[in-house]
Amino acid sequence: MASTTYTADLKNFDELLAPELYDLLKMRVDVFVVEQNCAYPELDGKDIDALHLRLLESGELLASARILKPREPHDPSKIGRVVVSPAHRGKRLGDALMSEAISVCERLYPANPIALSAQAHLRRFYESFGFIGTSQEYLEDGIPHIDMVRQTARPARILS
Repeated sequence: MASTTYTADLKNFDELLAPELYDLLKMRVDVFVVEQNCAYPELDGKDIDALHLRLLESGELLASARILKPREPHDPSKIGRVVVSPAHRGKRLGDALMSEAISVCERLYPANPIALSAQAHLRRFYESFGFIGTSQEYLEDGIPHIDMVRQTARPARILS
């Protein structure tokens, strides 16, 4: 797992303190807008209804992801805005973050698959967590993406 110690924190938008929200949004803008040189609407209105998963070490934000609940009973939950702080890369925090995010989705929405829109170069990373591609590559904000889904864990079949 991660080569650093961390605590996982899950909050809805209203539970985030102003400095926590600032740190989360700053990290996302620093990576998705500035580092990836991609002008797009980072503040898309979905954060208000999302759960925000954060990995922290001594109060410092290491990584985060956004979890959206299923819209309809059989729709997937969604994991998005998966990001690791540039200062903490190389510590396998992406693995830790995805494991935590999948665990949250399975605990809160056990009957629903989990979906995400992956940057295409990260396809194998997400496949290592059981996600499979469900679309052809497409451009989103000028970056190749692919839709992926992970089916729910099914209970073992009991033979009688």
